Amino acid sequence: MKTLTAIEKFKEGNSIQGFYLCVEKHLRHTRSGDLYLDLMLRDKTGHISAKIWDKVPDLNTLFKTGDAVAVSGDVESFMERLQLIIRKIRKATVQNYGRYGFDPVKILPSSKMDPKKMWKELEAVIGQIRNKNLKKLVDHIYKKNKKKLLVYPASVKMNHNFRSGFLEHNMTMVRIAKKVAPLYRVDLDLLLAGVFLHNIGKLEEIDSKYESDYTTEGNLIGHIVIGRDMVRDTVNKIKGFPEDLAQKVEHIILSHQGLNDWRSPKNPAFKEALLVHLIGNMDATMNLMDIAYDEDQEQGLFTNRHNYFRIPLLKDNEP
Repeated sequence: MKTLTAIEKFKEGNSIQGFYLCVEKHLRHTRSGDLYLDLMLRDKTGHISAKIWDKVPDLNTLFKTGDAVAVSGDVESFMERLQLIIRKIRKATVQNYGRYGFDPVKILPSSKMDPKKMWKELEAVIGQIRNKNLKKLVDHIYKKNKKKLLVYPASVKMNHNFRSGFLEHNMTMVRIAKKVAPLYRVDLDLLLAGVFLHNIGKLEEIDSKYESDYTTEGNLIGHIVIGRDMVRDTVNKIKGFPEDLAQKVEHIILSHQGLNDWRSPKNPAFKEALLVHLIGNMDATMNLMDIAYDEDQEQGLFTNRHNYFRIPLLKDNEP
């Protein structure tokens, strides 16, 4: 088998072979009526559009969206962007391709930070929460969901949409919260609890396998209501949990997206709720800019416009 090529190493004119995730798959017709497959492939280093023009009926049966695939093909340029013309493709499993170097972890986009170290940092912060009720609430939910928290993304297609992205997003938010809380005279314990729990419904909204997607509950109910219910169920198990404090935590979850236009049932109605929204939005948007830089393939001082911000982004001050 040829040397495996990561997507970031693709160059026009290259013949490549490697393992990737098929994140999109569409059966389409050319203008002349011929069938072709339009794909989006992804690995830890980036993503690329791919096409299958030949043997479409046969190759179409060998894999589906969300599969890891073994691919060989040729890299071309189309409309100033690289694309892959696939000659061979097949679903990749450890049983069939492990001896050729296939390892699912190697092709999954992941946080650059060690999830075990992030977990220890967050666990230490939970231990510093002085309000015993909030500490019990956060500690119970996090310990119960530790397995998912270590690997889940924070979203399907937006910010931190990679393995352990949920943990990275929350860790950064916790760090910011601890720094800004003294500036605004807020309840640090409530702010931290809000940061830890504002997105907790994502653990049931998202089905995280090779390629994340929404669960039925996620599509029909959504992470905001799911998270509120998770908190409410846990609060009911903590004897003597103050009702007004429970309502504040629920409000932070219901308002963390900040604007009704963003499907948030409520707007933030007190300082801690507003800060959770602002801190979360800041970290999410900064991560989306990092993703735009990481995925850009343009030469020169600016990225292309194909990013979340829909503008060319300045890459470097030096030529």
